[in-house]
Amino acid sequence: MDDLLEQRQQTHGDFTDVALVAQATKDIWRAGAGWKNLSPVQREGLEMIAHKIARIICGNPNHLDHYIDIVGYAQRIIERTKRNDPSGAGYS
Repeated sequence: MDDLLEQRQQTHGDFTDVALVAQATKDIWRAGAGWKNLSPVQREGLEMIAHKIARIICGNPNHLDHYIDIVGYAQRIIERTKRNDPSGAGYS
C-alpha cells in the first residue's frame, strides 16, 4: 500500500495540498452569483474539474490523464446540459 500511495503522490501531489487547492477553488466558485443556477450535474462536473486542476498544480503537470479527465468531465456536462435543454437556447 505504501508503494501505491507514493506512486500516487508523485503523479497527483500530496493529498493535503491537493485538498487545500481544490477546496479553495471550489469555495471561490460557490461564492459566485451564478452557482445556484447550475444543475447538480454542472456543479459536480465543475467540482471534479477543480479537483483535477488541483492535481495538476500540486502533482505532475505532464501527466496527460489529468487533462483527459478534464475533457471527459466537460463532455459529460455538455451531454447532460443538451439533454436537459434540447432547444439549444443555452449554447450557440
